[in-house]
Amino acid sequence: MRLWAIMLAAVAVVYGGDAWAVDSYRFLHVTINTPWMIFVFLFFLVFAPMILQAILYVRNAMRRDAEEQDAGE
Repeated sequence: MRLWAIMLAAVAVVYGGDAWAVDSYRFLHVTINTPWMIFVFLFFLVFAPMILQAILYVRNAMRRDAEEQDAGE
């Protein structure tokens, strides 16, 4: 009985890869929109810190100008 279980497991391991190959793209849902979604995600991932940096730079520059004008008067 144990031999049959081992043989069945060996057959399942050997031929199981074919079943995974058939269904490998079912869970990914790859469509023509997928590259655009990746582009938009990476676009915001890269440019969001740059936009935040520019906003903080301008905010701090304006605050320093206001402090210098107050100190000069």
